[in-house]
Amino acid sequence: MINPSNNSLYRGRFAPSPTGPLHFGSLIAAVASRLEATVHDGHWHLRMEDVDAPRCSQVFADAIVRGLATFGFEWDGPVVWQHDRIEAYESALERLRQRQSVFPCACTRRELADSEIHGLAQDGAALYPGTCRHGLPPGKQARAWRLRVGDAVVEFVDAVQGRVESMLAVDVGDFVLRRADNLFAYQLAVVVDDADAGITHVVRGADLLHSTPRQIFLQRCLGLTTPAYAHVPVAVNAGGEKLSKQTGAAALNLMRPGEELVEALRFLGQEPPKHLSAASVAEIWQWAGVHWSLDKVPRLVTRERST
Repeated sequence: MINPSNNSLYRGRFAPSPTGPLHFGSLIAAVASRLEATVHDGHWHLRMEDVDAPRCSQVFADAIVRGLATFGFEWDGPVVWQHDRIEAYESALERLRQRQSVFPCACTRRELADSEIHGLAQDGAALYPGTCRHGLPPGKQARAWRLRVGDAVVEFVDAVQGRVESMLAVDVGDFVLRRADNLFAYQLAVVVDDADAGITHVVRGADLLHSTPRQIFLQRCLGLTTPAYAHVPVAVNAGGEKLSKQTGAAALNLMRPGEELVEALRFLGQEPPKHLSAASVAEIWQWAGVHWSLDKVPRLVTRERST
């Protein structure tokens, strides 16, 4: 089920990873997801995706929460923290084990890198060659757990990017659900979190578009409902690099939230009037709630920030 019933309560979410301060790229996804929930009279939830503990920081997480409040974001219910949900991920993985949908894998990163002759997945990683799919090689011990994709083909219509189709065996291969360091992978955590929160619509950056077929397939394996998806353009710098901590993206200016919000609306194709930049945060949200249209969002995967 790709498109939830129109009679269902709309439930959206924003789910940042606390690996750095809020930047313009984060703001775009937050604004788009919040306004889609607003125009549908729905709920909007905040989840902190800190399951990858070594890369995340409580300092950044707290700063993100404060920053969102400064920009006038309001969310429904308490903030959800992935570090509190490990048992839910354990339960989901166990269900998949019982259904023989997953298998243990002993491959090291070096071995996988050496297997690039088999091709690369959409995310640039070596395509898994299937070494452990039918059992661990003699003398090897399990390091990770992978989901069998078989000959699955996933097709869906994205509200911004249009029709997307993926043959998982060719595009991503059997992918990891529990890593060698014993941490749960993003793909499993996000699927379980969205299902448990009753999320009906996922609005996020197009850098995650290649993850969506994997998540839809995993939802099917777990017997979960699939949300509707909309992937908005990702902000990039003049060099075409995604704005992120790794590329030196500047933190949002908390002293001028109105200007940042208006720029985000322009980036998303909403054409706010010039005078809105001098308005209060509350006035900007009021204007945006009346004029927001997902149809105006450019059908681009990336878009350069104008300033």
